[in-house]
Amino acid sequence: MVSMRDIADRCKVSVATVSKALNHHSDISEETRKRIQKAADEMGYYPNSAARALKTHRSYNIGVLLNDKANSGLTHEYFSAVLQGVKVEAESCGYDITFINTHSKTMTYYEHCKYRNLDGVVIACTDFECEEVKEVVNGTIPTVTIDYVFNSCTSVSSDNVKGMRDLVRYVYEMGHRRIAYIHGEDDSEVTKQRLTSFYRTLEELGIEVPDEYVKSSEYLNSVKAEQFTDELLDMKDAPTCIFYPDDLSNTGGLNAVRKRGLKVPRDISTVGYDGIKLSQMLSPKLTTLRQDTMEIGKKAAKELIAAIERPKTTLVKRVIVEGTLIEGETVRDIS
Repeated sequence: MVSMRDIADRCKVSVATVSKALNHHSDISEETRKRIQKAADEMGYYPNSAARALKTHRSYNIGVLLNDKANSGLTHEYFSAVLQGVKVEAESCGYDITFINTHSKTMTYYEHCKYRNLDGVVIACTDFECEEVKEVVNGTIPTVTIDYVFNSCTSVSSDNVKGMRDLVRYVYEMGHRRIAYIHGEDDSEVTKQRLTSFYRTLEELGIEVPDEYVKSSEYLNSVKAEQFTDELLDMKDAPTCIFYPDDLSNTGGLNAVRKRGLKVPRDISTVGYDGIKLSQMLSPKLTTLRQDTMEIGKKAAKELIAAIERPKTTLVKRVIVEGTLIEGETVRDIS
């Protein structure tokens, strides 16, 4: 294995100079740095991670805590896309990714983080009220959350307020006044933001929403979405448009509509959320709000690495990432 000593001998410099050059220290000239880097590449030099950890007191390893209620894990297109953004940004900064064991019976999440000597943790799609999750957030390891806000760490989330406002206003402009909403779990921060924006926007537009138009369901639960769609379609004054908590749940709504011999959007209009690829492969293409998953993930990693590398100058903040309205074909113009 090639060592810094080998590179130093070849370049006729000290080991200290090689170390500074490979770590981009400012007191080494650009000419010397390039010469040493060229020699290192030609000789097949790779830095020793254990040695680097001893010197920097960092493992260059970021943990990811992912444990959603639906147990969909990486099969969940939204969160897998977010985590791809985390991975791309982390790796570009020289960090590896480790998934935290959420099924261990011998260690808590925090103990697993310490055991793996993680430099920081990204927490996404989990039960944020869980005591083990709170232990990670309140511990000594830098943490960033996705789609949930704690006072003690930075959070990154999609702009759920603006996203829902854009969808409601679009549907309103298409002539709809009887608008229903099947939403996700009541205790979800995302649900609270979207539901408040839903009510607030319709209030601004002078539309009163009957209580029976709003159904509390679960994210990624197409079965419940189908059940609640049936209930809404059975109403005397049935809505002309139904909002769903996510694009996958919308498929349950489509099943309920088709069972009755009805069609979207001819007989009922539907709206999803997330903008997953499947939503635009359906016929008709779904009207939805595409979240910028890659940017959410990249910003989460960037904020976490800043907290790891520059803790004295990094502030706790709330980072909001805007999404994009996709008009699709599932909202009929009845204006």
